[in-house]
Amino acid sequence: MARFKNINGIRTQFTVEEEAVRDAEETQFVIDKQARIDAQTLADEKLASGKQKLKDLGLDDDEVKQIVGI
Repeated sequence: MARFKNINGIRTQFTVEEEAVRDAEETQFVIDKQARIDAQTLADEKLASGKQKLKDLGLDDDEVKQIVGI
């Protein structure tokens, strides 16, 4: 699908090079977004794992909240 840019009110179609650059930018955005999601998921899993380990040591929920700061 052709892409267009608007410069000073003039609608112009992207060149082949501009299309390639834009495609690369969009691909990189998707990769970066997934990396952020994966990092957040990992952090959430580690937090849950840490809380569970503290509970396994015999701490109750209030003590875990005090240690974790939530």
